[in-house]
Amino acid sequence: MTDVRIPDALEAEAATPATVSVTRRRFGYVAVAVWCVAFVWFVWTQGFPFDRGFQTVWILTGLVAASVGRPWRKVVRIFVDWMVFVLVLYAYDYSRHFADMLGRPVMITPQIDADKLLFFGTLPTTWLQQHFYDPSATHWYDVVGSVVYVSHFLAVWVVAAVLYLRNRDEWFRWARALVALSFAGLVTFALQPTAPPWYAARDGYIPPVVRISTRGLDDLGLHGAKTLIDNGASLTNDVAAIPSLHTAFAILICVWFLPRLPRRMRWWAWPLLIAYPVAMLAMLVYSGEHYVVDGLIGAVYVVGVLFGLSRWDRWRARRRLDAEATALEHDLAPDVDLTAAPLDVRE
Repeated sequence: MTDVRIPDALEAEAATPATVSVTRRRFGYVAVAVWCVAFVWFVWTQGFPFDRGFQTVWILTGLVAASVGRPWRKVVRIFVDWMVFVLVLYAYDYSRHFADMLGRPVMITPQIDADKLLFFGTLPTTWLQQHFYDPSATHWYDVVGSVVYVSHFLAVWVVAAVLYLRNRDEWFRWARALVALSFAGLVTFALQPTAPPWYAARDGYIPPVVRISTRGLDDLGLHGAKTLIDNGASLTNDVAAIPSLHTAFAILICVWFLPRLPRRMRWWAWPLLIAYPVAMLAMLVYSGEHYVVDGLIGAVYVVGVLFGLSRWDRWRARRRLDAEATALEHDLAPDVDLTAAPLDVRE
């Protein structure tokens, strides 16, 4: 492990009496408790914050509350770190609205053919809706599916906040992977717009398909969340189906934590992690938001992004080691004046 030099100011603070440390911790507990009460009140009265702006505010205030009693530099660093992360994702949100303005033709039939090839002539979306969708009633699997679907808007943020509190370096790697995956999807959306099942059904390419991704939220009393997500869907890019970032983010969570979980937790956590992206893709296909092939391509994007970032880190590490080795060789080299006249051994 790399030896990190602690600044003198932090060393001095670490040397303060234990009573001061206990007092600061107590202030931190009070701040976190106040934040929790405020957050529960907000959820009770307004619903879960699915809007990115509200999410940002609650995460930042929560991190500040958790940092009460720590050096003020840590609090300032929260805003510096997260503002860059949030601004990049906001840029992604707004830029994707213009991805379909490049005039590229929308791809509709290849993904239909691909799903039929994978499932021996059956289109999974139409089959699932014909067998499970009941327009007159909401069933338990609609509710579970809607919860899984909307978790997309919360899960990556919760993971980011937890990682930031536990390990800032790990948070940076997570945020970097999330941003890289988002922009890889954005580039694809711009270069090759692709239609989801409901779009193809609307234009008559496949049998009728109903968008039902949020219909189960009403049974949970999350009417505001349903309205917010449905209104947001009307403003987003309708032809951004490949890759499925819903599936990609769920897979990213899965592959990120599978090797990092303590051994004692793996017996119950691994099945949940593996089931999450499977359930997400199943809901996306059932609700008419994506084809199966969209999710499979999303998985390929996750592998590609993580592999590319790993190769980048290794390349930078090699360069750093080479630079350190070169500097060390230079420091150890004897001072020889190469410009001096050579000695005449005959003298």
